[in-house]
Amino acid sequence: MSENLNVSTTALDPRPTVPNAVAGLAVFGAAVVLVAVVGGLASISASDQYGSFVQPSWAPPSWLFGPVWTVLYVTIAVAAWLVWRTDGWSGARTALSVWAVQLVLNALWTPLFFGAGLFGVAFAEIVLLWLTIVATIVLFARHSRPAALLLLPYAAWVTFASALNLAIWVLN
Repeated sequence: MSENLNVSTTALDPRPTVPNAVAGLAVFGAAVVLVAVVGGLASISASDQYGSFVQPSWAPPSWLFGPVWTVLYVTIAVAAWLVWRTDGWSGARTALSVWAVQLVLNALWTPLFFGAGLFGVAFAEIVLLWLTIVATIVLFARHSRPAALLLLPYAAWVTFASALNLAIWVLN
């Protein structure tokens, strides 16, 4: 009887084993790397383009974007992994699905802004991205406070990027 109880308790435990946890981190990391690659391919000439735009006085130098996004992408992957480790896919399906949506929206912004030069469309898209990030933070907080906190710098940077997108759209 106690053996069945043990099996049942283990079966209900959503937390992955250590090997599965490492594999899960690799999956979340790979998803974020894919987004970074899409952004990188769409922004091969972004530094030159960015320098050619009329910019607000508070616009950062182009070299800053790479290091900032590298750190943010790590936190985005780790945050999702923490939620998954806490409640598993079935326990955090909504939160992780919204996370995936914001990741797709993140991947779309660079081709819209730099690839197509559609500053207005890119601005509308980044506002939608920001709203989805906020929703992700709220949903992640229900599963893992550290995961939600890890996304705050991302939300702050996208807030800044939204303002910069709007300014470049208006000035150009």
